[in-house]
Amino acid sequence: MISMKHIMFLLTLTAMVAVGRTATGEEPLLARKLIVGTKEAPPFAMKSSDGVWTGISIDLWRQIASEMDLTFEFRELDLKGILEGVANGSLDAGVAALTITPERENTLDFSHAFYSTGLGIAIASKAGNPWIAVLKRFFSVAFLKAVAALSLLLLVVGMLVWWFEKRKNPKQFGGGTAKGIASAFWFSAVTMTTVGYGDKAPVSLGGRLVTLVWMFAAIIVISSITAAITSALTVTQLESPVRGPEDLSKVRVGTVADSTSQSYLRERRVSFRAFGTVAEALRAVSDGKIDAVVYDAPVMRYLINQDYQGQMHVLPKTFIRQEYAIALPTGSTLREPINRVLLKKVGDPAWQETLYRYLGG
Repeated sequence: MISMKHIMFLLTLTAMVAVGRTATGEEPLLARKLIVGTKEAPPFAMKSSDGVWTGISIDLWRQIASEMDLTFEFRELDLKGILEGVANGSLDAGVAALTITPERENTLDFSHAFYSTGLGIAIASKAGNPWIAVLKRFFSVAFLKAVAALSLLLLVVGMLVWWFEKRKNPKQFGGGTAKGIASAFWFSAVTMTTVGYGDKAPVSLGGRLVTLVWMFAAIIVISSITAAITSALTVTQLESPVRGPEDLSKVRVGTVADSTSQSYLRERRVSFRAFGTVAEALRAVSDGKIDAVVYDAPVMRYLINQDYQGQMHVLPKTFIRQEYAIALPTGSTLREPINRVLLKKVGDPAWQETLYRYLGG
């Protein structure tokens, strides 16, 4: 006769086997080596020269796998390959810097989020002393053209004054053609600037009429020149034209193909150039091929600190919240056990130490 104790044992064993199997009746996941898709996404997933994977996401997965007694191997793919592999079941999990989105939830599942961030914009930094940039603008072609045009105008006014004054006022505008024109040029310049030293003054009717007209015209000329110089030398003109997402339509933008940042740009009808990796996109900024990169802020900050310190920076403002999680096939029996361990790990003080080790303070 079978005792109640034996019946309970058999029921428990049956439940354990059922939990360990997939919905299609395949071999228990916990009894075989899992295939985990990943990709380079520093500092969340990084591959060393000897093929060893490390990073925030990788370390977390190793801890979860260790506690659950899972055996696994990493398979390196691009982002599209990871998402498709998890969706069709050829991968048992995807671990990198994978963002939870409604579109992705239609084809696969996610664990609880283990890191919250947002999209950021990386741009080239303005290097060097800002006063050097100001001096460069003073000697720019546009500025020199403006100076040349003003000098020509002063010369024309001066010659008119000299023409009327050379006979009636030889003491101030005489002494030969060159000297007379030079004196008249000086007179037109000090009259325009309203300095008026009083060392020269026209006495002929024609000279005085020209001077009177020039006095009123000089007010407009001075105002225009002041506005042009202020516009050319203002600090905002020396800064980057990108200060936030609203400026992206004005510049050349890059992002990573098939990423949430690409979806963001498409939704807002911002033209962009897609790259295979964020490292390639940042290199394009460094080479002057594009002006900005839109991608996950912590990933770009890490790469810039490693390879482009002082040359590029990520704008302080982030946008479009990003939640990183582990991707799993729809209906995976691993989801709930992984979530339990994940929540325990991210609530442990050691998790903050892990974040600090990779991201700094």
